[in-house]
Amino acid sequence: MQGAKRRNVLIFFHFLALWCNAQGENHPSPNFNQYVREQGALTDQVSRRQVRVYQLYSRTSGKHVQIRGRRITATAEDGNLFARLFVETDTFGSRVRIRGAESGQYLCMNRKGNLIGKPSGKSKDCVFTEVVLENSYTAFQNARYEGWYVAFTRTGRPIKASQTRENQREVHFIKRLHKGPPPFPNLERPKNFEFISFPPTRRAKRTRKWRSPA
Repeated sequence: MQGAKRRNVLIFFHFLALWCNAQGENHPSPNFNQYVREQGALTDQVSRRQVRVYQLYSRTSGKHVQIRGRRITATAEDGNLFARLFVETDTFGSRVRIRGAESGQYLCMNRKGNLIGKPSGKSKDCVFTEVVLENSYTAFQNARYEGWYVAFTRTGRPIKASQTRENQREVHFIKRLHKGPPPFPNLERPKNFEFISFPPTRRAKRTRKWRSPA
């Protein structure tokens, strides 16, 4: 009788183990790509903004992107003042806002897919995601219009973003240092740049260890 009872217990645990394995197989694995996209799309309101200064070399035109008022082209020579760009990080991921150092205008994209310069870069159509490609080039996808990229023709004219794809040469850029004088003499911030101010953090007071008198 005890042998039969023990055998029934073993059979029960065997089927229980099979059921647990089946439940584990049916449970979907976490989608880390979706998690990264969601976290990368959130604007970071806590960390300090980082500003980089560089030029964007267009693969097709062989020139650099320049912002002259509302007009955006990729016809600037290396070292041109209008080709110097201030690039501010916007999230933990790779979203940035791009501002012309000389013109003070932000690189933006309207609902028709045209590149334009705006005096304020707060709206989402002035935020771009840096996409590092396998060929080491960088593409800039608009944060508001997914699948729309910054692109230029061989003559440096902007291409309507609705006609762009990630694998096109027209959307490929190389980041290059600017040949001109340092943009921040004496470590000064760029004028009129929209830095986000944060409240000062309170530093914890250090408690000194008590020492007995000698």
